Amino acid sequence: MHHDHNDDHDLGLAHDLTRLQQQALQRRTALRWLMGAGAMSLGGAGAMALAGCGGGGDAGTSSTSSSGSSGSSTSTGGTTTTTTAGCSVIPAETEGPYPGDGSNSANGSVANVLALSGVVRSDIRSSIAGASGIATGVPLQVIIELVNTNAACADLSGYAIYLWHCDALGRYSMYSSGVTGENYLRGVQATGTDGTATFQTIYPGCYAGRVPHMHFEIYRSTTTATNWNNKLRTSQLCFPSEVNTAVYATSGYGQSAANNNAISLSSDGIFSDGSSTQLCTVTGSVAAGYVATLRVGISA
Repeated sequence: MHHDHNDDHDLGLAHDLTRLQQQALQRRTALRWLMGAGAMSLGGAGAMALAGCGGGGDAGTSSTSSSGSSGSSTSTGGTTTTTTAGCSVIPAETEGPYPGDGSNSANGSVANVLALSGVVRSDIRSSIAGASGIATGVPLQVIIELVNTNAACADLSGYAIYLWHCDALGRYSMYSSGVTGENYLRGVQATGTDGTATFQTIYPGCYAGRVPHMHFEIYRSTTTATNWNNKLRTSQLCFPSEVNTAVYATSGYGQSAANNNAISLSSDGIFSDGSSTQLCTVTGSVAAGYVATLRVGISA
């Protein structure tokens, strides 16, 4: 990971992730300014690409942009950059069989992590409410920006996002054999004034039949994020293939590499109809950890 100052090298992953998040927010601020100034002409595409989610990368860095927006894409030197022209409503997707939101049962009882004390949190790697498991894997920070498609992509603050995903071995806490007593990799965060909710987690594993992905539900507030009946929308997000490959070359991910090689976004049952609004922008490396960002539009 590149640093601007030599004395930053020993500050660790937390410092680097904070810097990356600050830079992402600065780019979004610049983008909004340019949009407000009417700089959306074709001739300004280069400047918009720099202000948006695209960017440069090295052998350990991927920067593939979609950010829930439509626009034109260019590819130079292995880096894909998307020029943002607006925002689109995120497609509704199935919550799958392991939501833990009160909509089904696991092990003979209703599975609802949303009702547990401590579920509103940023770091979702550990279990809560008496469970003690901790999920391990390549560090990943997920930043979701929630915007209103009915108000020129204005940031939506005070909403709540429930995020959940499998662990490095492809298991879902509360449901899968070996982790039925755990509830890690599940958590709720409120969106801030900039519309973002941030989760500290691990890169998910890849199980047979699906590309690596995460699930999320959107609620009007943390107060209503207690049961699936209150959700506004359910969707999923995915990751660039080159990042998946880099992560699964490391130890601790079981059969993820083989499972990932057997499927692609075009053959995945959820994303085969298109993933442009659900494909995260990812920066970082295996050694330093990754940051994934996604702009999610809803009609509010």
